[in-house]
Amino acid sequence: MYSFRRLALALALASAVLSGLKAQSPDSSSNPAPATQQAPSAAQSQPQISVQARIKARREQRRAAAIHETYDHRYEGYVGMGYLRFRPGATLQKVNEYDWNGGVTRYFSERLGATVDGRGYYGTPFIRPEQGDPPAGSVGLDKPTISQYAVLLGPTYRFYLQPKYSVSGRVMGGFTHGNFTGDTNGYGTLGVLYPSTSTFAASASIFVEYNLSPALGFRVAPEYYVTGFGSSLQNNLGYSVGLVVRVGKQ
Repeated sequence: MYSFRRLALALALASAVLSGLKAQSPDSSSNPAPATQQAPSAAQSQPQISVQARIKARREQRRAAAIHETYDHRYEGYVGMGYLRFRPGATLQKVNEYDWNGGVTRYFSERLGATVDGRGYYGTPFIRPEQGDPPAGSVGLDKPTISQYAVLLGPTYRFYLQPKYSVSGRVMGGFTHGNFTGDTNGYGTLGVLYPSTSTFAASASIFVEYNLSPALGFRVAPEYYVTGFGSSLQNNLGYSVGLVVRVGKQ
């Protein structure tokens, strides 16, 4: 009987200890709760990042497709007009010349092509009476009309492409013919103009094209233009503007 009481007392003590442990278990388990509550916010941020990445990728795909549609043409033709500051004689002041120009570029990729260019320049230099031989003023030749015609060719490279515009560089070389004495009534160079002759010409230009459509653009082209009339160099600056038409897919 005594042993039974001792066993009952041991069971009662064990039951009390277990009850205490159970009472403490909610406190110990309450600490991880905030972690389980934060988990949904982290899970929600991951889909948002994925959506933004997909949107960015789709935009980049559309941009690449638009660039390819615009610049994947085999041929590009252009025509326009321009302006050049040119010195028609070693002792004369520079004159304003106005020009027409046109050409064709054969592209071998979206960036690299070869250009053939033709152009004509027209101007009216001023010759003071004391400069001419005979004196220009005495024979009414103080403002003769001059002209130049050139054919050039060289590489063209687009180094910046966007769907709406591009920036390109071009260098060309060839020859030009200058007609400086055709309006001097047989007096020739008047002692101050370059002789009418053919010589070399070279051009370097960086130009911008704004695309009105994939097949049509507008070009602005500042240019450095050098010629070799009179056994000397004429370093000329000018620009041209014009329309660009693209045909033929690669």
